[in-house]
Formats: sequence, C-alpha cells, structure tokens
Amino acid sequence: MKRNRKQGKITKGMPSAVLLSVAIHAALFLLAGMLVVFTVVKKKEVEFTPPKAVERPKMKLKKPKVKIKKTSRPKPTTRIVTKVNRANMPDIQLPEMSGMGEGLGDMVGGFDMMPDLSGTTLFGAGKSIGNDFTGTFYDFKRDRRGRPISGLDTSGTTWRSVVYKFLRSGWKTSVFARYYRSSRNLYATNLLVPISRSSTMSLSFGEKDTPGALLAVHYKGQLVCPVSHTNGIAFRFWGAADEFLAVRVDGALVLATTWADYTGRYNALFFQALFGNLWESDSADTWKYYMLNTKAVVSDRITLEPGEAVDMEILIGDHGSYSGFYLAVEEEGVEYERTVRGYPVLPVFKTAALSHDMLDVIYKSLPECEMICLTNGPVFCDYDTSPRAVDSPVEELEPSVPKDSGKEEIRVWTLADGQTLEAKFVNIFAGKVVLESSKGKVLKISKDRLSAEDIGYAELANPPEFDINFRKKFRQVDFSGGFYDIPGWWRPPEENGHYGVQLKQTSTGDYGHELQVEMFVVGKQWRRSKYILLDRQQTTFNPSEQEGRLFEFRSPREVVIALDEYYTDVHGEKYYGYLVTITDARGKTIVVESSHKWLPRKLENLKKLSVGNYMDDECIRAYPDKAKSTWWM
Repeated sequence: MKRNRKQGKITKGMPSAVLLSVAIHAALFLLAGMLVVFTVVKKKEVEFTPPKAVERPKMKLKKPKVKIKKTSRPKPTTRIVTKVNRANMPDIQLPEMSGMGEGLGDMVGGFDMMPDLSGTTLFGAGKSIGNDFTGTFYDFKRDRRGRPISGLDTSGTTWRSVVYKFLRSGWKTSVFARYYRSSRNLYATNLLVPISRSSTMSLSFGEKDTPGALLAVHYKGQLVCPVSHTNGIAFRFWGAADEFLAVRVDGALVLATTWADYTGRYNALFFQALFGNLWESDSADTWKYYMLNTKAVVSDRITLEPGEAVDMEILIGDHGSYSGFYLAVEEEGVEYERTVRGYPVLPVFKTAALSHDMLDVIYKSLPECEMICLTNGPVFCDYDTSPRAVDSPVEELEPSVPKDSGKEEIRVWTLADGQTLEAKFVNIFAGKVVLESSKGKVLKISKDRLSAEDIGYAELANPPEFDINFRKKFRQVDFSGGFYDIPGWWRPPEENGHYGVQLKQTSTGDYGHELQVEMFVVGKQWRRSKYILLDRQQTTFNPSEQEGRLFEFRSPREVVIALDEYYTDVHGEKYYGYLVTITDARGKTIVVESSHKWLPRKLENLKKLSVGNYMDDECIRAYPDKAKSTWWM
C-alpha cells in the first residue's frame, strides 16, 4: 500500500533533481545553438590572391578597307520650329516683365557658364591693365563697419564738409576713416560717366543694397606723357560733374567743379561748401559751354616732358538722384571740331584706347551730339595701347554645319558574317535598320546582324524628336523703406530672374548618345534699334538617362532687367526672344527652335558674340544706339 501511495505522489510532481537536470540540458542546447549561429556569421572569408598580370601583345590598328560612295556620314536631320514671340512687350510702360512665362520649377541639370562683360562698368573694370587709376568707393551713410549712421544729415551739408576737409588735408584718406569703404576696387582708364541713376556708382562697386546717395570715389594713379608726343605735351583739363569733381596733379589741385543749375549758373553754395577758396579757374571758357547736364570748368595748364610721370588723383561724388562726370582734354595748339552751337568737341581723358566693351557701356547712355569724343586725342600712357591690346578677345566662330546638298547618301554596310552591301539609311523601325539599296530595294536588317560601327551610324542618323519649351522665371524687385524713401534717393524697380529650357522627347525608342543644347536669349534696347545678348548657355544630356523622357535645366546666371527715365528719355533693355539648338555627337544640329523666324538664319553670327554684346539685325556686333539728345544739347 505504501508503494502505491509513493507512486501516486510521483504522478503529481517531479523531484528538484530532475528539474535541475532539465534546466541544464536546455541551457546547453541554447548555448550550442548560439555557437552555431555565431560560427556561421563570423566564418572566415577566403583570401583571394589575384594572378599575375598577363602582358597582351599590342596590335597596330589598320584603316578599314571599305569602299564608300560619296560620304560615310549620315544625312543631317534638322527640325526647325518657329514660335510667335509671345513675350514681346508693348512700348507703353516700365518695365513689362512681371510674371513672365511659366515658372522654371525645380530644374535639374545645369548650363556651362559663358563669358560676359559684367566686369566692365562706367567707373572702371574689375582687373587692372597696369596704366589705370585705382578707384576706392566710400559710402557716407554708413560707418566703417557698414552700419547706418544714426541721425544722418540727408541734406548733404555734413557730407560736403567732410569732402572739403579731405581736400584741405592734402587728400589724406584718414579723413574718410570713419565711413564705409568697399572692399572691391575698380580700375579706370578714363572718366566719362553720362547722366545715370546715382545708384549706378554703388552697383558698379558691387554694393547692390546701397542707395545712390552721399557717395564718393577716390582714384589714384600716374599721369605720364603720351608715347606719341616725343616733344612733350601741354594741355588743360575740361571737367563737368553732377555733383562734384576734383583733380589733383603732382600734389596741386588743378580743377574743381560742381553742378550748375538749369540757368547755366554754377551753384555757388555747393561750390563753396565743397571747395571753399581752394581753387579758382582763370580761363575765360569756364562756365561758358555746356557739357553733361551742366557747364564745363577749365583747369590750370599742365606740361609733361617725354618719359615724365607725376602722381594724379581724382575725387568724384554725388548727393543723390542722378549723377555724371566728364573729364576731357584740350591739347595746346590743336584745333577741334565744333558743334552747331559752337561747342568744342574735345577728346575724353584716357590712359588707354577705349575697348569695344567700354564703348558699349558708355554709348548706351551717352546723349547724341554730346561735345565729347571717345576715339581720338592723346592717350596718356608711355606704351602702345591700341584696342587690340586691351579689347576683350573675340570668340572664334565655331565650325558651321555643312549645308545639305539634297542628294542621297550611299555607304557600304558590313554584316556580321562579313558580307557587305551598298545602301542608304532610311530609319530604324521596330528594332530593325531600314535601308534602301542603290537599286531602290528596301531592306530590313536586325541590329544584331550589323557591325558595331554600322549600328552607331544608324542610331546617330535617327535622332529623337523633342518638344522644346523656353522657360523664364522672373520676379519684380521694388526698393522701398529706409534711405529709399528719401526724396531723390529712390531707385526704379528691377526684374530679376533666370532663363531655361524644358526638353520633352516625343519620339519612341531609346537614344543612348550625348546631345548638346545651346540657348541664346536676345534682348533689345528700349525704343531703339540695337539688340543685346542677354544670356548664352550650353549643356549636354543623354536622352536614355532621363526619367520620363524629360530634361529640364535653367541658366545659373541671374539676369537683371531695369529701365530708367531721365526727363523724356527712357533707356535700358527689354527681353526680345530666344533661340535653342540641339546638336548631336557628329556636330549636326538636329533641332532649331526660336521665337522669331530670322534668328535661326543668323546662328553662326550669334555664336561669335559674348553675353552683353550689342548687335544689329544681322547679329553682327555693333555699338548700342545713343540716348536721345536732351534739352541742353
């Protein structure tokens, strides 16, 4: 009976030794499993030892012995599409650019930057050529750290007193030390700034957010006898300014002038505040002849011997609104042409012959019949400065696309089995190359039966078709608040933005070859006849790599379009139209699309131009039309 009771207890539970044994075995199984997994993950990789390089014999390539009739190049395929100039703006308001076209969106890809003329300004260029005057820009509205001066005297009285103190000090720049000085210098070879918005001065020095008021530029250089004058030269400066101009030669003030009012009388108050009794002209021609929008002042007589060089400084400045500065030369013993009103036409003071780029910048705002000449007169330099030495290099003409003779092109095609046949390419259809034999028979050959050279030829001869959309995204920038709200210190609105192109492949089939896209954007002078190249860019893409058969890009260059008005004359540039070309790897232009029918016919001339160049209706570089004559001419 006891045994039976013991067995009953066993069925109800297990002794602790058994439980311990089960736990130990479970732990061992778990550990073994972990070891197995660990061993698999950390299995040592087999080291691979590369075999020794095998030197392969180099084979000399031989020219393929294939007879080809006429030419081995495929017949160029060109699609010319012309759209109406939807963006042409009416001549009724300033400026008609807001909301131009549809947005560019998030364009992928990019253009290769082309050279432009942005470094050439009315106040000098961004690079020195050695015989120029270094210009330093000062802004008297801000302290030396660029912060606006509190309680600023906007009337100009304090500003003029600082200029007067500078002149009395012997032109010590420490007088200007408390005011803002631009970190960028410009290098001028002449001083001829036609009447323009005063903000042009600050913009030229890269100060985009500086209103054009209470400004000054200090130029320093050397005055040398012209190399053409082997017996020396005697001359006088003629100067005109809105608001002031001062010239110092060899430590002496030789000319000082300020703006004359509309009656032709000089502003005695401004002159006294700026120059006091520091200098007075002894010439009977002073305040007699109109120049700029004021009357000219004649300097003291200056004489230079051959090889002689003296220090020379120029100080110009303006209180606000519009400004202009002329410095001309009257050489002793020279008779000058005169205008219908009897004004002498004097050459501009220059230390180098003016380049085409510089003349462009001046001419577009220089009034007609102005009593100033830019291309003759002495050049104050001791070596030759002909235009070819200082002018911007003209871009060479790119190879032109051969004209299509209209004749069928027959070449020799080589099959994979070595057989050859003479035929012309027709197209690629359903993966087969369609050829037409010399006897007029149409043949369809699978690509895998042709040589690699023939396949490449057929693909290039069958370029894809594209729908081209010229894109532009501009925004209007208005200048208001702060200094811009002061009367006379305002700045006209601008249109800033980018141009671009959207390409949509409309034909079927893959095309795995690189294509080049080039874009030309053309502007036009406001109410004048000359055009200007606003932008020119090029880029490449492979159609087979574009998702959705769509390729978009925009130009990295920001184009600024601004119009200005001085009395009754409006000047500036406006958008006119575009030209887009697509060229394949053979150099064949396969698509040409333009806003105007005449632009594609002038493509080769367009390729000669750089951004910023002016041109005529043949797209040949020309000077811009001058501003209209004003009431004082």
